[in-house]
Amino acid sequence: MLIGTAGHIDHGKTRLVQRLTGRNTDRLPEEQRRGISIELGYAYRALATGEVIGLVDVPGHERFVRTMLAGAGGIDFALLVVAADDGVMPQTVEHFEILRLLGIDRGAVAITKIDLAGADLIAATRAGLARLVAASPAADWPVFEVSSASGAGLGALEEHLIAAAHAHAARQEPGGFRLAVDRVFTLAGMGTVVTGRVHSGRVSVGDEVQIAPRGLRTRVRSLHAQDRAAPAGHAGERCALNLVGVARDQVKRGDWVQTGELANTSERFDARLELSPHAPRPLAHGSPVHLHIGTRDLLARVAVLDAGSIEPGGSALVAVQAVLPLAVCRGDRFILRDAAGCRTLGGGVVIDTAPPTRGRRKPERLALLKALSQPDREAALAAWLAHEPVAIERLAHAWNLGAADIDALLATLGARRVAAIAFSNGHWQRLQERTLDAVTALHEREPEMPGLEQNRLRRIVAPSLPTAAMTVMTDELLAAGRLERRGAFLASPQHRAELAHAQRLLWERTEPLLAATPWAPPRVRDIARALGEPESAVRTLLQQVTRIGATSRVAHDHFFLTRAVAEMAEIASAIASETGAVRAADFRDRIGGGRKLAIQVLEFFDRVAFTRRVGDDHRLRRSNPWAETQGVDR
Repeated sequence: MLIGTAGHIDHGKTRLVQRLTGRNTDRLPEEQRRGISIELGYAYRALATGEVIGLVDVPGHERFVRTMLAGAGGIDFALLVVAADDGVMPQTVEHFEILRLLGIDRGAVAITKIDLAGADLIAATRAGLARLVAASPAADWPVFEVSSASGAGLGALEEHLIAAAHAHAARQEPGGFRLAVDRVFTLAGMGTVVTGRVHSGRVSVGDEVQIAPRGLRTRVRSLHAQDRAAPAGHAGERCALNLVGVARDQVKRGDWVQTGELANTSERFDARLELSPHAPRPLAHGSPVHLHIGTRDLLARVAVLDAGSIEPGGSALVAVQAVLPLAVCRGDRFILRDAAGCRTLGGGVVIDTAPPTRGRRKPERLALLKALSQPDREAALAAWLAHEPVAIERLAHAWNLGAADIDALLATLGARRVAAIAFSNGHWQRLQERTLDAVTALHEREPEMPGLEQNRLRRIVAPSLPTAAMTVMTDELLAAGRLERRGAFLASPQHRAELAHAQRLLWERTEPLLAATPWAPPRVRDIARALGEPESAVRTLLQQVTRIGATSRVAHDHFFLTRAVAEMAEIASAIASETGAVRAADFRDRIGGGRKLAIQVLEFFDRVAFTRRVGDDHRLRRSNPWAETQGVDR
């Protein structure tokens, strides 16, 4: 368990930590000379059970609140320190407000220096504390009256902290390893060492990690967890990592050391923000602020999404735009201070790390953000899936979830994973119905058409849906008999396209010319010359026959019988099974004719999503869509 002190300057925080652990956390010469804490201090207390309590001592001076914030974001338990002879002071209030805004609801209060105050002052301090913590979880925190000078009351406080540590459940945060860096230094013979609290996951000696948002890759040479050499560190522990090949100036406080698989760099995020009741005025839309997140402090701007401004004590959905990239995940907590960095304004929780640039204030977007702001992952993901399909990769990076964690969530929700996209069953069914409606609408609008090509159908129904996901959906509809494949077209089983009488007669004369050399049929002008018909009439006929599925337009004015296309697709499939891909030269050798013709056919296969070009290769996307070619109703 990590315990963090909080309170006004000179209220005895450092001295109290020293009495509890035996270690003076003021290590800098200037701190010792001036008698105040300037930097974060760390001390540890080993328990009889083998557990280790870590204590983070923070500066109390108002000029060092930014340093206090770097330490407070990583604690499990707060020790609010108030001197009996001083009572509640400005930094007492601000530090407590920061703890509350960070969601730290476990803690205790230590009234120090009781040897310097009489009963009246101690009673007044208790009354001031009661007013401060009223209507907050801290109202139930126990209060201990202690003296670091005489040791009075320290035994009871110590017993309570040990009991709290025993009761503290080890964090089981899912996802990859993330450590917020609060110190960086070098050790002779070892190199660069970074320290910080592990926010999630696990890290072991030898692991490959990255320094984010810098993107620098490195490896863990050795580590200490809770001030002890260890083979691994876990969520909730304070760790020191010795990094391989990293110079001292390549990492700093505010960076994250995290798993190399995580891609969570962003300059903006949407969040739920609570404005402190002590804020001097409402927070206006577009306000410049200091953003404190993890151990990072940088300038940012806040846009209020669901209101014109936020009143003190109120909350709203906001969009935060930082001046520099951040490594950020859903659920990260942050604090906002004013543009001058002098006053705490509020705090919040990250909801979405990749928000849209447009439509941020639309009702449906705001409804989604409200749903996503639920702390429960299952409820939040269920709401997201009900709104839209979710890319697995985006979910993994934004929520810092591993594949097993995502699979478990989807299984719990009864959702499905299709081509790296997560769908709720309801959304999947609605997509299928929209697909069927689109095909039916085409039949009603253009009855001479045999159906819709799959890529065109995808553009009508769901343009952002990956081709692979559309293929799975249409395959399910085909298997259920709700759609029928006619060459490159998808159609309703009940629909039959027909030629007009005059076109049927012309087709009966044209088809034998195409069938004579099916893999190298004559072009429109050659057919027109052979039949003694105008080119325009032949072209119109072949376009109509293509619509009903008997021919396919492979290139400009070059139409093939669809059954011939099916045969060439089988040849392409055979080549791909032998060599892994289809190349123009191999395909030309199998079908005969020239290289230009082979290239035209392969480019046609690419257009209809039967194959996909990668360099000079054409790789199969799916099985032969012309395998069950339908004839023409005459």
